[in-house]
Amino acid sequence: MYRYDDYDRQIVAERVEQYRDQVRRRISGELSEDEFRPLRLMNGLYLQLHAYMLRIAIPYGTLSSAQLRRLAEIGRRWDRGYGHFTTRQNIQFNWPRLADSPDILQALADVEMHAIQTSGNCIRNTTADQFAGVALDEIEDPRPWCEIIRQWSTFHPEFTFLPRKFKIAVTGSAHDRAALRVHDIGLALKRNAQGEVGFEVMIGGGQGRTPMLAPTIREFLPKADLLPYLEAALRVYNRAGRRDNIYKARIKILVGALGAAEYARQTEEEFQRIKAEGSVELLPAEIERIHAFFAPPPYETLSADVPEFVAAKLDDRRFARWARTNVSPHKQPGYAIVTITLKPVGGVPGDATSDQMDAIADLADRYGFGEIRVTHDQNLVLPDVKQSNLSALWAALKALNLGEANAGLVSDMIACPGLDYCNLANARSIPVAQAISRRFADLERQHEIGELRIKMSGCINACGHHHVGHIGILGVDKNGEEFYQITLGGSADEKASLGKILGPSVPREQVADAVETIIDTYLGLRKDGEKFLDTYRRVGIAPFKEKLYATA
Repeated sequence: MYRYDDYDRQIVAERVEQYRDQVRRRISGELSEDEFRPLRLMNGLYLQLHAYMLRIAIPYGTLSSAQLRRLAEIGRRWDRGYGHFTTRQNIQFNWPRLADSPDILQALADVEMHAIQTSGNCIRNTTADQFAGVALDEIEDPRPWCEIIRQWSTFHPEFTFLPRKFKIAVTGSAHDRAALRVHDIGLALKRNAQGEVGFEVMIGGGQGRTPMLAPTIREFLPKADLLPYLEAALRVYNRAGRRDNIYKARIKILVGALGAAEYARQTEEEFQRIKAEGSVELLPAEIERIHAFFAPPPYETLSADVPEFVAAKLDDRRFARWARTNVSPHKQPGYAIVTITLKPVGGVPGDATSDQMDAIADLADRYGFGEIRVTHDQNLVLPDVKQSNLSALWAALKALNLGEANAGLVSDMIACPGLDYCNLANARSIPVAQAISRRFADLERQHEIGELRIKMSGCINACGHHHVGHIGILGVDKNGEEFYQITLGGSADEKASLGKILGPSVPREQVADAVETIIDTYLGLRKDGEKFLDTYRRVGIAPFKEKLYATA
């Protein structure tokens, strides 16, 4: 993984000291809250319903075990003993004191982390496929390109005050695990007809009150042209994006208004100008330097056939069930990728205690190469586990209440913090997620249902990605009461689609019943083991609507 150089250390250290003085002046009264607000937001500190919330960047979702231990320490020392992993592959602490926040940022800087650009109308944390570098279906590792984008975008003077926040995602596999088409820019590494690897560039996606899937703006972009092209695309947006209406300021609105062809034309024109100037050049030596940080770890030469793994699955069907959902193929023979779902029965999606974070860091050292990934599904991943160690790892995870065999199943939900924490929310998400989790606590039943992605947001801002849930749940306020609108048919993968509204919203206490009715309807309609989404796409929304509202 990438390690800071002297320049990185200097700019992060300087930012911590600047912020320390800003906090001192705020506490002493030299700065008003209005004066202080933009300063704290530049350092990831929000003021939520009950307390400050600190959002910490985890670039492309990659952590070292030392960094995860530091996050555990922050939770234990300055918060309430836990952290919340988000759909942006970040982590949030919900209860830090303002006076402690400079010390927290210093503690982060000591392990090469920060909270810069986790807020504001700038380019936010670049997200990536959580299986980057190890996925069996990968064309090329996207992490070096994410790091190049991170270095280019951090403190970029032209893009510090964009019309709105800006989000980029990158994947190197044909199977999209990074939700590319609901990002402002999605980049997919792919091969052209000549066998060269470059990027498909998608621009203008996003969720919120006007959800849109990003159209492809350029089918193939040579890798060396990545930064000039991004610079051109951002420049067109920065110049023409709306600033008079916050709800119409995202790039998706501009691309929709101009049309994809016109946006592509303007970007291409700007791109050619930048190329001619040579002002944003990505030199081969720099590409090589960044790639060197992501060289494969010292894998052992192992057989693809691992008798211990096979025997363990035959010996314990609970382990076999976990291996089926939470273990993925690895490009290196004899190794596997393990997904640790932060979704125990009745738990809060995305939450991990400090003790759990410490223990996972230990497991990453014992069974891998000290690396952990954060997923946009609010889970964690150990990317390099020998198959012969999977049984022992599962036993250790069970002892931490993290051995649930539910990756990709009903209880593996995305849920934003909702009205329990967020001052933008209209409704609570956490108790609804917990009710659904308890309703489907039976793992046998979850495996019988199969892959099903439930995604839930407490307001229209869609932090819980409800628009692209197979079942999407949106909290809405009706005269001071919490109701939930249900959508069906959303998807965030390479066949991305937006969910359709099923019908009138339902009160909170009926959401779990409604989800159960939808799932029972699917089970009655599916053919030959079809997945939920395939059945929905075959039969449409009508049977689900009839079943749910006929009994309402």
